Amino acid sequence: MTAAPVVPGRLTSIDAYRGLVMFLLMAEALRSCEVAAARPGSALWSFSCHHQTHVPWVGSSLHDLIQPSFSFLVGTALAFSLASRAAAGQSRPWLVAHAAWRALVLVVLGIWLRSIGRPQTYFTFEDTLTQIGLGYVFLVLLALRPAREQWLALGAILVGYWAAFALFPAPRRDFDFAAVGVPADWPHHLAGFGAHWDKNSNLAWAFDVWFLNLFPREQPFAFNGGGYATLSFIPTLGTMILGLLAGGVLRSERTPAARVRWLAVAGLVGLGSGWLLGALGICPVVKRIWTPSFTLWSAGWCFLVLAGAYALVDVLGHRRWAFPLVVIGMNSIAAYCLNEVGARFVRASLETHLGEAPFRIAGDPYLPFLEGMAVVLVLWLILFWMYRRRIFLRI
Repeated sequence: MTAAPVVPGRLTSIDAYRGLVMFLLMAEALRSCEVAAARPGSALWSFSCHHQTHVPWVGSSLHDLIQPSFSFLVGTALAFSLASRAAAGQSRPWLVAHAAWRALVLVVLGIWLRSIGRPQTYFTFEDTLTQIGLGYVFLVLLALRPAREQWLALGAILVGYWAAFALFPAPRRDFDFAAVGVPADWPHHLAGFGAHWDKNSNLAWAFDVWFLNLFPREQPFAFNGGGYATLSFIPTLGTMILGLLAGGVLRSERTPAARVRWLAVAGLVGLGSGWLLGALGICPVVKRIWTPSFTLWSAGWCFLVLAGAYALVDVLGHRRWAFPLVVIGMNSIAAYCLNEVGARFVRASLETHLGEAPFRIAGDPYLPFLEGMAVVLVLWLILFWMYRRRIFLRI
């Protein structure tokens, strides 16, 4: 008789890290930039505002690491869930079929959430859920292959995506940037070879001008105001593959210390290589179009955070502090949906029933922040209620 494969238990560190990511997303309710505008001389609030918003183009803030972290952890968790399903006797065709269903639900859910408040379905594919959904079946197929093939696929994705942008014609000097929502004197324009990755004039923008106009729209698609693009799902798949490889390391027979070292070294290599590609002018680090350099740079941070969380929570056993994050992380889809559809409702309800007076206790400039703290608390309490009753939204 063949012994059933041993499947490691759920790692609290993964849930804690995912909970941190979702908390940062929910923390948009804190509206730090409004406080910073009311306190223009405050370095603290200026710093907080910077890290609660996306950078205009090149570079990154803490806010820019939310989506990569969520995508990375999809891959990390997949390494464990596939092992669990395989141990339960599920066949590979069934695993792939389930992946296709999950991918479809993620894409539909993403479009549905983006369509709230609009007169018709808003077909968009650049948000977190649809980006993950578009690459998820490919991720599962790779997860069923050896790690060597996963590395090869990652290399092909990053090099191929870079080459596709590099070969696509850069905008000419007479390119009408104003027609695509970018001022001609915008200070973040890229010059020289970097112009191949300039805003709303690159390969991904050209693809969306064709692709998104295949769907019914309120008006023809000409550009995305933030420069985000459908094709970013390809390097996002690269991010998920790196998370999958991290999950493989955590499931391996390495000692805990060796796992932490591997993740930490991978993090430093990712940070260094991503930064170097940008510094040398080979590929700018741009989150909004998920350049290969950004894939590596952001994954570097993901590896490092995961290494720290795993060492602290699962190796050293310091779990109690992470409980508030675990409550969120174990119900991340519910947290995402609650934030998308519930945050504004909660804020309006607080203002209706409590008024603004309780939130002006520290002065008018801090009203948005204190009100936001109350919103986040209410959302967390809803998730805590679900946690206590073992209600978890799964796809």
